[in-house]
Amino acid sequence: MATATQNQALPEIATLQVRHTSNVRRFWRSFRRNKVALLGLIIVMLMSFGALFAPIIAPHDPIDQNITGARLRPPDAEYPLGADELGRDLFSRLLYGARVSLVIGLVGETVSIAIAMLLGSLAGWYGGWVDDVIMRLADIFFAIPGLMFLIVIVSIVEPNPITIFTALGLIGWPGEARMMRSQVLALKNLEYITSAKAIGATNRRIILQHIVPNALAPMIVLATLGVAGIILSESSLSFLGLGVQIPFPSWGTMVFNGQNYIFNAWWYAIFPGLAIMIAVLGFNFLGDGLRDALDPTQYR
Repeated sequence: MATATQNQALPEIATLQVRHTSNVRRFWRSFRRNKVALLGLIIVMLMSFGALFAPIIAPHDPIDQNITGARLRPPDAEYPLGADELGRDLFSRLLYGARVSLVIGLVGETVSIAIAMLLGSLAGWYGGWVDDVIMRLADIFFAIPGLMFLIVIVSIVEPNPITIFTALGLIGWPGEARMMRSQVLALKNLEYITSAKAIGATNRRIILQHIVPNALAPMIVLATLGVAGIILSESSLSFLGLGVQIPFPSWGTMVFNGQNYIFNAWWYAIFPGLAIMIAVLGFNFLGDGLRDALDPTQYR
């Protein structure tokens, strides 16, 4: 009897595997047609590669000073992007700064998306007073200017990486929580959820095994866009002197320091500013491409 049941299940499993493979191919076919999305993917990959292999690629130590021999040195063979007022190689500092930006962007967005998925799931699934409390809390965070909130937090508490991660994660969750809530509301009344309830599945099991996996696609898109926003916010904090502190190289700090030499050492502020712009554009392009590729309405 068991063998017969297993034999009947084999075709269904094979059908699901074929369908999954077809969805992956369809996603990749749609994604690669979007040239802007491919450009964003290339930018993110190059940025990640440079950050990961910075010790190998960087021609100089990012904190080594050479005031007498390379102070405000223009770009040349030894210093590809020039040097700063302390004779430090800008190219090496940009590579190590990419590490800071990526880590803060990814960890900060992980904090934000975790809060959003937890609160959004609870609000959408239970509704009632739970939904009202969570959504009113989200409205309060929406009403607070993000940059002002960050400045207050890092001014009260020492601006170390943990503080920055937490502060950046706290300002990004309301919009993502609303998206998660809408996904839960759309999924909770579907037939397979009703069937799971009928066989006695707990709310926790339904949310974790059925709701969350099916709501991941739009959340991944929001997370990709959120990383770009966090990188920009961290650069703004560093520009104001409230972000990553010395000795860690930060793109925002480099722009802030370089503005004092903009007329006689233009490369000092221009190259870090371009790095911020390209990184933010790369993640935005990638997020837009993922959104289009994961949109089921574009498929027949």
